[in-house]
Amino acid sequence: MIRVLVVDDSAVVRQSTRFILESAPELKVVGEARNGEEAVALAGRLRPDVITMDIRMPKMDGLDAIRHIMAENPTPIVVVTSIDLDREMAISSQARKLGAVSVLRRPVSVSDRKYQAFTTRLIEQVKLMSEVKVITRTRTREMAPPKTRTPEPVVQPLYFVPFVLGPKDQGQDERAAEARETQIVAIGSSTGGPAALHQVLGALPADFSLPILIVQHISLGFVDGLAGWLDAACKLRVKVAEQRERIRPGIVYIAPDDYHLEVGYRRTRLSQGEPVRGHRPSATALFKSVAKAYGPAAVALILTGMGADGAVGMKALRDAGAVTIAQDEASCVVFGMPKEAIALGAIQHVVPLEKMARTMMALCVR
Repeated sequence: MIRVLVVDDSAVVRQSTRFILESAPELKVVGEARNGEEAVALAGRLRPDVITMDIRMPKMDGLDAIRHIMAENPTPIVVVTSIDLDREMAISSQARKLGAVSVLRRPVSVSDRKYQAFTTRLIEQVKLMSEVKVITRTRTREMAPPKTRTPEPVVQPLYFVPFVLGPKDQGQDERAAEARETQIVAIGSSTGGPAALHQVLGALPADFSLPILIVQHISLGFVDGLAGWLDAACKLRVKVAEQRERIRPGIVYIAPDDYHLEVGYRRTRLSQGEPVRGHRPSATALFKSVAKAYGPAAVALILTGMGADGAVGMKALRDAGAVTIAQDEASCVVFGMPKEAIALGAIQHVVPLEKMARTMMALCVR
């Protein structure tokens, strides 16, 4: 049974959320909170598996509540709000940086044509996020004194998890219209990586519509064989990346021997620049370029591997607002690369390998 704490200042919304969640037999609402202060207290007392969190509430708002909970009793938090996130995109980004695992926009009424899609998405997110190990967040500033905020009526259409733009870069104007959707997936792996990649890629459906870029540390001369093996075993096309290749949906690109694989916007870039901490290709080089070109429109995975390659790059992605996921220790052949990324505070979600593909797909916004 998945135990859920529902937080919202509206009794009607709390009741409707309970009704939605408990329509799934695996879910049980174990408590309700009317504001952030109550949420912090109940999170410590009830120890729920997942919390659904509103943003604008009296006494303490949702963002401050997330900050307290993630520092004191880390719990997967799904933000569920009627705020017009299309106009207030920074709220979604801030909630994620504080530790929320997902952000959903609630329709203003059950008559909204997208209400059924919202209910389905909410149930799916709560089930999935109950399996995610979250990281304790240290408080980065003194907690502000409780503030009273009056909720504002919202009449905008439903949007799921809008993103804010990353750093200015060539093509930013073109990206503005796409910034709310995930555009790319980046993966770094090393020791034990080929088998891990096989499991992750093999679990993706043939219609998975995002490009995937991979850096896998492997002996010289073996990358073509790796790409061919994965291509034969997976539903997606897998190939070795080429210079200035247009990045296409549903294609998996693997870094070639002795070249860094990087991206501009929508194109690959191969480089024989200096090795990064002894590695060429380097996961950090890939991740940093994705952070610059795609920012919050990226999802990144760091899988089993020896050493620390990828950790600094994952931190760049995290700082740019991307979704960052690490393989857990129990399922790693070597818990080096994920451990280092976690230690840097670069990771939002830590999940076992067998759940990696499902988690990634759930966190991709399309």
